[in-house]
Parts: sequence; structure tokens; C-alpha cells
Amino acid sequence: MGATIKLTMTQALVRYLAAQSSEIDGERLPLFGGIFAIFGHGNVAGLGEALQDQRDALPVYRAHNEQGMAHAAIAYAKAHRRRRMMACTTSVGPGATNMVTAAALAHVNRLPVLLLPGDTFVNRLPDPVLQQVEDFSDPTVTANDCFRPVSRYWDRITAPEQLLQSLPLALSVLTDPADCGPVTLALPQDVQAEAWDYPEVFFEPRVHRMRRVGADQEELAEAARAIGRAQRPVLVAGGGVHYSGATVELAEFCDKHGIPVAETQAGKGALPWDHPRNVGAIGVTGSTSANTLVAEADLVIALGTRLQDFTTGSGLLFGGAGGGDPARILGINVARHDAVKRSDLSLQGDALRCLEELGPLLADYSAPQAWVEKANQLRDAWNSAVSDAIAANEGESPSDAQVVGVVNHLFESNATVVCAAGGLPGELHKLWRAGDPDSYHLEYGFSCMGYEIAGGLGVKMALPQRDVVVMVGDGSYLMLNSEIATSVALGHKLIIVVLDNRGFGCINRLQTSLGGKAYNNLWDSSYDQAQEIDFAAHAASLGAQSEKVEGLDQLGPALERARKADRTYVVVIETDPVASTSAGGAWWDVPVADVSSDENVRRASERYHDQIKERR
Repeated sequence: MGATIKLTMTQALVRYLAAQSSEIDGERLPLFGGIFAIFGHGNVAGLGEALQDQRDALPVYRAHNEQGMAHAAIAYAKAHRRRRMMACTTSVGPGATNMVTAAALAHVNRLPVLLLPGDTFVNRLPDPVLQQVEDFSDPTVTANDCFRPVSRYWDRITAPEQLLQSLPLALSVLTDPADCGPVTLALPQDVQAEAWDYPEVFFEPRVHRMRRVGADQEELAEAARAIGRAQRPVLVAGGGVHYSGATVELAEFCDKHGIPVAETQAGKGALPWDHPRNVGAIGVTGSTSANTLVAEADLVIALGTRLQDFTTGSGLLFGGAGGGDPARILGINVARHDAVKRSDLSLQGDALRCLEELGPLLADYSAPQAWVEKANQLRDAWNSAVSDAIAANEGESPSDAQVVGVVNHLFESNATVVCAAGGLPGELHKLWRAGDPDSYHLEYGFSCMGYEIAGGLGVKMALPQRDVVVMVGDGSYLMLNSEIATSVALGHKLIIVVLDNRGFGCINRLQTSLGGKAYNNLWDSSYDQAQEIDFAAHAASLGAQSEKVEGLDQLGPALERARKADRTYVVVIETDPVASTSAGGAWWDVPVADVSSDENVRRASERYHDQIKERR
């Protein structure tokens, strides 16, 4: 038997995590950038002691909200293209369950985060302990079982030696291009402090490199034949293009073969906005140019996208135009489930490798010139429509689009915009002009209100050399803003633009567009007395510099002051809750009541049923 070392379970856990590294462009960096920790009685004595002892090897960051710190960790991994990540630890009970929402977000978005919630006692001698959730029919159930359906890998460490099997399996999920997602290891309080003689070889350094899965040769040949026959091809670029690091290869591929490229929320920035083949955003929040081309396409190449309903117009967008035949869909994805979704043909493999391997098979194929010219005309017309939508004018309250235009103009280079929920993601997807792959960071798989500020912190920790601009509505700001204080304490400066439309403007617009009356979304339709919230004063109380501006003419100078500031800076501006960009977009399946006393709802229901008859 080889040499061993006596360690507690959590000491071994920390030592193992610190021994992992990632090779990125030939440089080796720690795989784990650190661990966010909010201590309590379920983790302070066990894992807390281990982290304190190894604080030089694995940095610890204290946050203010468990969901917020997990969002920051997830954004950190996304900004690193899943090649670096963080861990998060909490106490038992509410500290743990506060992270469940973030776990679901990471699961939906295929992003790695290691969650280490404290747990109750395996020996059960002090049961029920403080904050313990009791299941009267199953004493093994704890609050941490909530993580099971939203984790890619879940385990409860009930004996110190179980780390020998569980940690390598956990790392295999966190670093796998297809199965990547959140991992939860529940850590019972008593087992955290128990010691065992671990083999020293377990802690030897290990380097993780991106695994590039090649495609099956027959599938590859079939995919090449389908592309080679296409008269009206469109490629839809998803987040997998970024995670594969395939943006350069995508540009070369579409340039050579004349194929227009539309971008999902996760795929935006795969090509610069002014690239000749970039026809803009696709889907419900998409551009007229991309949506028109996809509706008329005979082949849609879905590259690294999971084809959610916002991308496909709830399945209707790829259905063919003017009664024409629906487009064939070629799904190219490293994940089997995503490759076959909605697809007529599938090609399972890494995005970069698939593009490289398709190239020789396509030889000199190029899309017909008439199709290329049509794409160019639609792209030019759309870019003009964007310029019109973001143009500043003298209105009572500016639109979200106009604010986006001012921010984009001032931060057009070396900046990353961060957003997640409400009406802003739609405007940003359509209108934000992304200059490079790092310019656009949207969480729109889970569209989680509250991600924005915490996510901005994670992006800044991953990309400290860039300006990080968080655009957030007042509704999301009120849900989760505490990591403003964390950003100030850590010295990670954010520029936060709060668009105050006095409520949940996006859902109010949806409500009224479906025949309903404005109700329970905006302040004045929710309460007897609508109140004014001083967001600037609140942000200042958390340590940020802040100001409120009156109109677009004051916004630019305020953002210049924010750019020059030495710490997190919050700019607040009131916006119109009703206005939104009318250009672009596609149908979204939101069912309307079949029976209603309101004539507007009945008419909306008729329109709804007409639409679903056309579903692909």
C-alpha cells in the first residue's frame, strides 16, 4: 500500500480541489478560481476549518446571499467558456435551499458549478438539528434532496472514504462538454470532521483539457451531402460555438460557403455584429433579417444550440414561408440530446471539430448568389432599423431601446454587457452590437430575475481587464442586489444601469397583448399607493457611487463618470414601461384562456388557436 495522509473529509476535499488545474491556450491555471462561502453551523467548523488552513491554495470569498454567490460562480464559469469554475458552500437548511434556483439556472444553461451545502448528521444522534427538514416516512431525506432534479451529479458523502469515488466523478461531469452542469455534494456535519487515511496519490496535481469529440464519419458525410444540396441554407449559432472556442472557425466556414449566420441569445457575439454573414438575432427576440431567412430556408444548421422555444418561435419559425415546405434541420451538437432535438439530421461532436471536418467534404460548395444577395439586403435593412430604434429623441421617458443605444455607443469596445430577465434581454438580443465574443453575456436559458448584478460580479472576476456593464430593470434589482456590497468589498468594479419602469413592464406588455388588462405588474396597477423608490440612495448605502439622471441627454455624461470611477457605480434612469421595439420578433406560444367574459381575451384566444394550427 502506498503512502497515506490522515485528513478530515473536508480537508481532503479542499486539498483535492486545489490540485486541479485547467490548460487554456497552453497556459495552466487553477481549475477552481475560488470558493464562495457563507458560513453557518453546518459548515463553519468542518469545511470552514479546512478552507482557512488552505486559504492560499483555494481563495475564499464571502458573499451576502447564497443564490447571489452561486449566480456569480456560474457567470464566472460562463465567462471562462466552462474551462474554469468556482465552488459554493452554505450551511444546512435555508442557506442550502437558497442555492436551488441557481442550480436550476446552471442545469438549464449547461454551466459548471460545484455546490457544497452542509447537511444534517449521518449518525442522527442530535436529530432534529437546527434548520433540519424532517421527513416522517424517510429519515434519510434532508433539504439537500431538493438539489437532485437540478444537478447533473448529486451525492451525499456519508463516510470520508467516499471522496475517493465521488470527487473524480464530480470532476468528470464538471469538465465534460456534453454532460456539463451543476454538481452537488451534500456534506453532513459529523462526516465533515471525521478523519481517514487518504492515499497521497489521490492529491497529485491533475490537468484538465477540453475534450473535443469528433463526429461519426457516416453522419459527417450525410451532413455534408445535405449542406451541399442546400439552395437556401442558414446557420444558427448557439452557445456551443463559444464553449468550443469555434468563433474563428465559424467565420471562416460561413465566409467560404456563403452561409448566413443567425445568433441565439447564448450564441450572440459568435460573429462581430458587422460581419458580412451575420444576419442578426433569431427567434422571438430576433431580427427581421434572420427570421425571414430562416422561414424561407430549405436547411437550418443548428450549431451548438438546444433550440428552445424562443429560438424556434415555439416551433413555428422553421415551418416554411408562404405555404412552402418546412426547412430540414441539421443539429450539430456535442450533446446527443441537443443534437437530435427537432432535427431531421444530427451530427454529434464538438462544434470546432465538426466545422473543420465538414470543410474538406464540402469542397467548393457555396450558397447560390441570389440567396447570398438576399441575406445581404436583409442584413443591411435590419442594421438601419436598429439605428432607428436606438436613436435618441426628446420623449417624456426614453424607451429601453434608446437606453441600450446610448450604453452600447459608449461601451462599444472592451466591455461586456450583462443581463438576464424582463424586457431588456429582448432589446439587447435585437439591438446590442457585439464587437467580440466577450461583449455579450446574457443568461436567458432560465431567464432568472436577480442574476444580473451577481452575474456581473462573476464576469468581472473572470475578465478583470474589461468594463462590465450590468443592465437591469427595477424589478430584478429589487429581487437581488446584495452583491453590490460584495463587488465593492472585493474591489471588482461594476457599472450598473438601472432602468426604472416602475414595475414588471415586460410581463405587463405580455398581459395586455393577450387581451388582459394591466393588473398586478406595474406599481400603479398593484397597490393603492404607488411609491417612488430611491435606487441611487439604496446603492450608495451598499457602498457604491450612484446617481439618478433625468433623460437621455444626462445618461451619457453619467456613464462617462461611471467609467472613470474607482468602484462600482450605479446609474438610474426612468424608462417607458409600454414602449418596445416593434421591428423583428416571432410568435411565442403563450396559451390564452378558451373561455372569458372579456371580449379582448376571446379575440386573443381566437388568434392563438389560429397560430397553433401552423406549428411545425
